[in-house]
Amino acid sequence: MLFPRRSLHFVPGGQTRMFDKALGLAADTLILDLEDAVTPERKEAARGEVVAWLAALNGKPVERMVRANPLNSPWGLADLEALLSAPVPPHSLLVPKVSHAEELRELDAVLSRLEAARDTPCPPLSLMIVATETAAGALNLPQTAAAPRVSAVTWGAEDLSAVLGAQSTRDGAGRYWPVFTHCRLMTLLSASAAGCQPIDGVYTQIRDGAGLAEECAEAAAVGFRGKMSLHPDQIPIINAAFTPSEAVIAAAEGLLEAFRDAQKAGKMAFSYEGEMVDAPHLARAEATLALAQGLGLRPHPGK
Repeated sequence: MLFPRRSLHFVPGGQTRMFDKALGLAADTLILDLEDAVTPERKEAARGEVVAWLAALNGKPVERMVRANPLNSPWGLADLEALLSAPVPPHSLLVPKVSHAEELRELDAVLSRLEAARDTPCPPLSLMIVATETAAGALNLPQTAAAPRVSAVTWGAEDLSAVLGAQSTRDGAGRYWPVFTHCRLMTLLSASAAGCQPIDGVYTQIRDGAGLAEECAEAAAVGFRGKMSLHPDQIPIINAAFTPSEAVIAAAEGLLEAFRDAQKAGKMAFSYEGEMVDAPHLARAEATLALAQGLGLRPHPGK
């Protein structure tokens, strides 16, 4: 199952008040976090609470994603066993700290075994990976993006900055230092090359709505499909940036109609509203209309 994933909102495991609030949010995806948001002493209790939250989300128009602990941690396998034996499993997993594609092949084997052991079948879980939290992960992005089950790739600067010994992730003007910009763009390129959704990382200045809007606009312009959020106030800003406007949708429909007419005349490149257009313009218009249909802004064909 492929979700729009404009906004992907973190909900710390074990914090019921925050989960109750998340039920009313407009995020496309809720990321129920068992990793960084939970202390070692609370891992087991939070795991049970997240399993109950998955049941509470059943039937709601939101993607159920869980950030489990890494498989090589003391809690990773127990997380997966609990999630895959739950009456309502997640749709997907956010996999942190991925360094090598072999880690994802091992995870795929574990998930396949647990899925096969379920009493009631469930669709295979898809993976969204965070592959810039280690230096090796940043260098191996093209390989990890193409690993089994990966449907989306995102990135983060904070863990990598600690690995590198960086003093900060941004300069005085708020721009990422070049090494982090490189990781962001490699995430975009690697995900696109593998046919996955590129998802932009979090914006940590949760009170800076203007800065978030600017970063979202830039991310959407270059091809990211969505962005992760840390605070509920960030969700409307993110959704607005990654939702095509009525004018953009109408323009895509007009261009698609022009392509249909041109193809009847045996043309694939032609002048349209003062611009030469060809196959890449067609692909962009089709992607815009598909997103509009997925968000319910346009009817699906045949409906």
